[in-house]
Amino acid sequence: MPGDDEEHEPDYRFTLANERTFLAWLRTSLSLLAAGVAVVQLLPEFAVPGTRAVVGGLLAALAVVTAAGGVLRWRGVEAAIRRGRPLPRQRLPWVLAAGLVVLALFGLVLVAVRAGA
Repeated sequence: MPGDDEEHEPDYRFTLANERTFLAWLRTSLSLLAAGVAVVQLLPEFAVPGTRAVVGGLLAALAVVTAAGGVLRWRGVEAAIRRGRPLPRQRLPWVLAAGLVVLALFGLVLVAVRAGA
């Protein structure tokens, strides 16, 4: 069995699966960024001035966090696979979910404000 610092060439299927997961995180990031641009450029102004910029900015920030987290996750999993260690725990799905919940709640508030107007 390899030591903690000794690397070995893993089964290529695990490396390719890790790469596919990384690419899925990048696709998610690109989707969030596209949504942010669409909110700022294509939607009419909301009842509360500046709301489009805030929502678009939050989506873009979440895109950056998702892309950066995907890279860090890919590197951590790759290192664990090569060293025969347990896979690292992942916080990124929780961060992404929390960010989307905040955006969804913000959207509900906007809908309520518009309905009340």
